[in-house]
Amino acid sequence: MTATLIWILVGLVVIGLYLSWTAGRLDRLHARIDAARAALDAQLLRRASVTQELATSGVLDPAASIVLYEAAHAARQAEEEQREVAESELSQALRAVFGESQQVEAVREVPGGEEAAGELAQAVRRVPMARRFHNDAVRAARALRRHRKVRWFRLAGHAPFPMAFEMDDEPPTALADRPTN
Repeated sequence: MTATLIWILVGLVVIGLYLSWTAGRLDRLHARIDAARAALDAQLLRRASVTQELATSGVLDPAASIVLYEAAHAARQAEEEQREVAESELSQALRAVFGESQQVEAVREVPGGEEAAGELAQAVRRVPMARRFHNDAVRAARALRRHRKVRWFRLAGHAPFPMAFEMDDEPPTALADRPTN
């Protein structure tokens, strides 16, 4: 009888340790999502800021400046529910203005344009990487949260279900192919 109780107790301790380890892993994944989301937000803000600076610098023609400024302003001011759409529209505006290398070359020829073009090229390249890191963390957390043991024992606590950030983040070809310093 005593041996059976000891084995039951050992089994319960092992199960408890396993559930605790799983809950810790889930907590680390949620922390990774938060960090990746902060990095993504920083890169999106940087891209919008650089775009607004370039649009107001007088380097571009007036029509391109207006298109870029409005798209960047909308992306910076968007509410959380509309953020993906606003960021996608900024990507489309960047592709429309910098779709061909002539526009990038025209920016580079103006005083201060070389730095502006380089900074924008870096910004548009970093957004897809930051989004990929965020969505990979979300995918891993979702996979773990779908397990029965996580649902049955409510190991996720009250943490909201992680959502991926889906947007059009394809950079303009002329900027993506440009080497940075």
